[in-house]
Amino acid sequence: MRLCGIDAPFERFPAPLPMWRAKISREQWLSAAVAVKDGGGRLLSLWGADYRSMDGSFAISVAYVVGEGLVWLILPLVADMPYPDLSAVFPAAARMQRAVADLLGLQAGGASDTRPWLRHDAWPADYFPLRQQADGHEQFPDQAAEPYAFVRVEGDGVHEIAVGPVHAGIIEPGHFRFSVVGEKVLRLEERLGYTHRGIEKQFGHTAPLEGHRLAGRISGDSTVAYAWAYCMALESIGQSEIPTCAQWTRALLLERERVANHLGDLGALGNDAGFSFGLSQFSMLKENCLRLNQRSFGHRLMMDCIVPGGSTVVIKPRMLEALALQCEELAYEVSQLQLIYEEHAGLQDRFIQAGRVRPALAAELGLCGLAGRASGQAMDLRADQPWTPYAELEVKMATHRNGDVAARVIVRFEEVFESLRLIREICERLGSMQVEPNRPPVHLHGCGMGWVEGWRGEVLIALDVREGRILRCHAHDPSWHNWPLLEHAIIGNIVPDFPLINKSFNLSYAGHDL
Repeated sequence: MRLCGIDAPFERFPAPLPMWRAKISREQWLSAAVAVKDGGGRLLSLWGADYRSMDGSFAISVAYVVGEGLVWLILPLVADMPYPDLSAVFPAAARMQRAVADLLGLQAGGASDTRPWLRHDAWPADYFPLRQQADGHEQFPDQAAEPYAFVRVEGDGVHEIAVGPVHAGIIEPGHFRFSVVGEKVLRLEERLGYTHRGIEKQFGHTAPLEGHRLAGRISGDSTVAYAWAYCMALESIGQSEIPTCAQWTRALLLERERVANHLGDLGALGNDAGFSFGLSQFSMLKENCLRLNQRSFGHRLMMDCIVPGGSTVVIKPRMLEALALQCEELAYEVSQLQLIYEEHAGLQDRFIQAGRVRPALAAELGLCGLAGRASGQAMDLRADQPWTPYAELEVKMATHRNGDVAARVIVRFEEVFESLRLIREICERLGSMQVEPNRPPVHLHGCGMGWVEGWRGEVLIALDVREGRILRCHAHDPSWHNWPLLEHAIIGNIVPDFPLINKSFNLSYAGHDL
């Protein structure tokens, strides 16, 4: 079969979305990347694995989105053998390759940036957490801090402003190094990965049928998306057929997750522009949404509601009525707030042209998800590769081309209204469905993938289970692609606009740092 411009023994996963996997040669590694790029495809994720207990090799893997669907390519490697650098073809690969070097010691040959990304002196330079002999419980003496080689910008009047990693607010750590003249930003460089939790290592100590719980805690605001992606991967390995009612219930949970996060962001964006009324109103709406989640599903964030083979949610008519009624109330309240935002001159002055990412740059650097759609990147799995129930719901994708804070606000509003429409239709359809028992997978041996459009963008789980044990589980957050674009979005803006621009992306620290 020919995919990604190469001929290889591709295996198609028995999954609801079109996904393939194949081992390729070293010569095919780079040619496949070029073919994907030339064909309009894009890089989704890159990661490594230690398979020495099986065949004596390591492996470097890459996932590409092409016209046919999702393709997982695997390049076997012997120890210390570099693999061809992909960052010249897909710049988003650079940080992923640096993470692979930190976690497995596999180097991208010829890469221009080989600085540590996740290590942060937390373990010795010759220790690699994802190698099989590392059990994750090693004790190390304090490491001598190695200065991080930030790129310096020099010239008349240029100075640096260092922000973080400890912030004034209760948020996760991240360091931002601004090079500025006066208040205008010339360059921003980020350093992330301060709270590496070893989640991918922990998957190796987790039973496959319990892995959805760990996946759902990678990034709490995306717990539904991660749990669904994990279950999709596991179910493709076990070739499970999910009950129709559970499929629709999963979509209900995913859309409510999207609505809650968008409501929170719209309020925070108003607040960052000095409009505290917006924060109070949207915070109230989000809180009402989360409280109804608690009453309906047993958890405000809907954790552990999606399980292998189905869902723990028992649909009751009264619950469906309450969910549908809240959609009507939210649609009215949000529409009124949208008018206020659009007619508020102060807000629009702060939003328009701030943090702009033009479509050409967004395409080149791989901006994805909500931020990508606001910069002309029309990509949404629910519309592009619809699976049950999205194939029947006909999702209307929200896009914009200005790529500024205002565009990202508009896309959020439009996605809220569309998700409310979807929730109402799902509730109506669920009311006539018969609840069936879950069908958890039984025979767990092989590889599978899960691919879900979370509220922030595409969430990926690549899962390798051997004889009932998780050998490797790689989880990918869309923030890997979008953090580097934030560095470009701030250029030419003033320093006080950074919190507003940063919030308009609202990227995940936790999803970036497993």
